[in-house]
Amino acid sequence: MQERQLAQRAAQILYDHKAQDIVGLRVMHLTVVTDYLVIASGTNTLHVRALREYLENELAKEGVTRRRVEGETLGRWVALDYASVIVHIFHPEERAFYRLERLWDDGQNRLSLPFYEDELARARV
Repeated sequence: MQERQLAQRAAQILYDHKAQDIVGLRVMHLTVVTDYLVIASGTNTLHVRALREYLENELAKEGVTRRRVEGETLGRWVALDYASVIVHIFHPEERAFYRLERLWDDGQNRLSLPFYEDELARARV
């Protein structure tokens, strides 16, 4: 799976499990750490932990395994490292405090997320 496809697939899995405010960013021109960031919020700590579990399980079924995970116990901010894609799942309070998308969004590097485009198309009808 290509890096862009992996980022979009991770975002789709999070969307399918009711994650909120999902953002995908292409950051390869800003850092050597990763190529893409996916940032999402759960509604509470239980939801954040469940989103992590869903994401790992679904990607594992597709042959994609994470290298590392941080924060899985507390469920306030979980970071999953898939090498070329790092997924951050936040509790709403931590997301508001750290505002990662403001740090990494240069105004031109947002990743197209098909499920949001579908929602926009339905809203226009």
